[in-house]
Amino acid sequence: MRIGIFGGSFNPIHNGHIALGTTMLGAMSLNEVWYLVSPQNPLKQSSTDLLDENLRYHLVEVALTDHPHLVASDYEFYLQRPSYTWNTLQHLKVDYPQHDFVLIIGGDNLAKFHKWAHHDNILQNYEIAVYPRSDSGIPEWTTHYPNIHIIDVPKVDISSTQLRQMIKHGDDITPFVPPQVALEVEKSSLYR
Repeated sequence: MRIGIFGGSFNPIHNGHIALGTTMLGAMSLNEVWYLVSPQNPLKQSSTDLLDENLRYHLVEVALTDHPHLVASDYEFYLQRPSYTWNTLQHLKVDYPQHDFVLIIGGDNLAKFHKWAHHDNILQNYEIAVYPRSDSGIPEWTTHYPNIHIIDVPKVDISSTQLRQMIKHGDDITPFVPPQVALEVEKSSLYR
């Protein structure tokens, strides 16, 4: 099986994340996209508004309920921290030798890819599906790597940061997240 690996803090997950996964299924001929909830991103400062990893994972689970080929994963919770993508890919290769893994990243991450641990090994051994972000271009060096695929995805004009601000101000987030997520955020008073 071809599995897309889409890692992130998903703080919280929103409709853009789901649209991206759905697009990648077809564009990259994937059987599934695994949403790997990151407990800690090595390139991001620890954030005071980062929801507990188990709560974020739960939100991803409920968000993907109606999408059988999009799978919530807490795989990185059981690996050494911080969670470096190369380390995760190495473990996945051992635990799931029957699968081919395709890394899904944003154009903003591609721009700082040279800062990733073992980035050269990832470039040599994995397909990488990149979704351009409006705030970052695609670096020119990528043309030298046939395993890097630039995928046009639907633009959703919302970010997790904006959603957290909206929740703090009591604004309605239902247009931007699956109904189950809005319900959980309200019921448990998350991000307040």
